[in-house]
Formats: sequence, structure tokens, C-alpha cells
Amino acid sequence: MNYIDTHTHLDFPDFDADRQAVLAQSRHLGVDRVIVLGVDRTNWQRVWDLAEQTPCLHAAFGMHPMYLQAHHTEDLAALRDWLARLARHPKCCAVGEIGLDYFVPGLDRERQHQLLQAQLELAADFELPALLHVRRAHAPTIALLKQLKLRRAGIVHAFSGSLEEAREYIRLGFKLGLGGAATWPQARRMHRVIAQLPIDSLVLETDSPDMAPAFQPGQRNTPANLPRICTILAELRDEAPETLARACLHNSCELFGWDPTAVC
Repeated sequence: MNYIDTHTHLDFPDFDADRQAVLAQSRHLGVDRVIVLGVDRTNWQRVWDLAEQTPCLHAAFGMHPMYLQAHHTEDLAALRDWLARLARHPKCCAVGEIGLDYFVPGLDRERQHQLLQAQLELAADFELPALLHVRRAHAPTIALLKQLKLRRAGIVHAFSGSLEEAREYIRLGFKLGLGGAATWPQARRMHRVIAQLPIDSLVLETDSPDMAPAFQPGQRNTPANLPRICTILAELRDEAPETLARACLHNSCELFGWDPTAVC
């Protein structure tokens, strides 16, 4: 089977010692495309260098809400410049990681909202999907997406909302990213929702090096874990792992405009 890891941070220092070995192991297990997301202006060049130099890696650029204090007004202009230069490049696939985080205390919600809206408008301007981080902020995120009506939509990363919230995102054209968090036995509410989600709305992710799956607690997460994560998710949905893997591959390729039969 082949897989696409739609959400990683492989540029982080956690991988500096063995990044190429990790990617080789992942490719051996069938993970043949990986997206690396930028989180603030300081790591965009690192993300791009990694994507440009490494087969099967793709880059996304954005300003993550958890790094709110590191973002400056002029960074939006810089992001527009990056997208203007690279948006038609096959390695530049999305705007992200962007979103709202109402879980972390002390993050100014109004400023988060302004920053998200500005970045979603850039995604619309450059006809790129948006890769969203949403924690305890589904209602305001959905309201903003309804207002903007993005043509390319995108992915709600690490989706853990309700079934009704899932349906709202799906109606707006978004895919739902599932990864290691859903493999934990105590995530019963998430399991009930995942079992009911339409298969054409799902994509796979690891959030490497974060969001370790239950079978590797406390360890660094990598794209090599994606096939086993897929198997566990398929069990939750009472379907064959191959069925889920094929659907997620198709869904990801449809979103990013990739050929699912092409060898990366």
C-alpha cells in the first residue's frame, strides 16, 4: 500500500541526526509523499530547502497560532511574497500550519482570528489548500470558513471535534486529518466519531515528531508509523486497512492535485 503523510514537521531539530534514515524507512513502508509545514517566518527557508532537496517532500508555509508572539505584522507581507514566488511550484502545496488555538492560555484570540483570516485570504488568492490547526475553536473557525468560502478548502489537522462539527467542515469541502491521537484506547469519544465519518472525507497524518501513537508512547513520532496508524483507524471503522489506505491516498491526491498512480 501507498500512503501520504499530510502533516509533519520534519524540519524540526528532532530529526537533525537521522532525517534521511527516517525518510528511507518511511518510503520502504510505503509512505511515498510527506508534507512539511512551516510554523513561522524563521523556519520557512528551512522547510523549503528540505522539500527542494528531498524527493517526495512537499512544503507548506504559514504562521501557527501557538507561535503568536513570534509573528509580526510584516510577516504577512513576507508570506505573500513567498507564495507569489512559489505557489506554482509543484513542491509548494498549501498554506499552513495556520488556525486557532483556544486551548493554550494567554494567546490573544482576537489577534489569532485576524491572523487566520489574513492567511486564509492568501490561500484563496493563490488557490492553495489551507492546513488548519484547530483546538477548542471549531465554532469560530467554521464561522470564518463559511464567510470566506474557500474554493480549494483544505485539511483540519488532528480532527477531534464532534460529528456535527465534522459535517460542517465536510460541507465546506474540507478533509479531516487523523493520526496518532486516535490510536489511544482512552479516546473513546473520538473513536465513536471516527467510526461514522464518510471515508471520502479522511486523510492520514502523523504530526511528526509530535502526537505519538499509543504503540510508541513518549517517543518521537515519524512518518514510518503511518501504516500502523492506518490499520488501527481501519479497525475502529470496521473496514479493511487497504480500503482506508486507498481512500486516504485518493482523497489527499484529489485535494493537492496529485496523480495517485505517479511514482514520486
